[in-house]
Amino acid sequence: MIFKDREEAGRLLANEIIKKYDHNLQNPLVVAIPRGGVVVAKPIADSLNAPLTVILVKKIGAPFNEEYAIGAITEDGEILISPNISEDIALKLGITDDYIYSKSKEILEILKERKNLYRNSIKDFDVKDKDIILVDDGIATGLTTETAILSIRNLFPNRIILAVPVMPYEKVDQFKELVDDLIVLHTPVNFSAVGQFYVDFSQVSDEDVMNILNEYVS
Repeated sequence: MIFKDREEAGRLLANEIIKKYDHNLQNPLVVAIPRGGVVVAKPIADSLNAPLTVILVKKIGAPFNEEYAIGAITEDGEILISPNISEDIALKLGITDDYIYSKSKEILEILKERKNLYRNSIKDFDVKDKDIILVDDGIATGLTTETAILSIRNLFPNRIILAVPVMPYEKVDQFKELVDDLIVLHTPVNFSAVGQFYVDFSQVSDEDVMNILNEYVS
């Protein structure tokens, strides 16, 4: 399955959510992972007539190789280190407790700046007892998504429904255990990157995110 763009993926996910729940959701709140997840989330929020907000989360890169994710951290300081980082790998890559601490502080500042940038476009919502539909444009390693789930779970939602267009087949069981429900459209065995399943996977800007979120701020 190849999606035309994020908007199409969002519409298809919205159809699946409506088909499964027939609008029987308890105070649904759509929570997107920026930036691409916000574009996917918009058709879902519109179809459910639900509010849309974001959770800010960013991967923690390895020393000297920022693209190699060793963990992730949310805006509220929830940290998840990849279980694949064994003591031998940590030693080889130079990953120490001090590195994780200093890198986490650095990333939290970045997330704080982004939260400040979005401040007029985000409405604060109480997650407690709500059905949370967590949305991203796809899952690769899953570290940022899993960290977001852990952070939201700490706020006592009624349930967490993870809705993503695509994720590796090998990750499906893992995420079924982490959330109350998983809605995913495509679970390929041969997976290298989320972008390979989109015709248009153009970069989403902060301005794009704010323009979408502004529609939900009353």
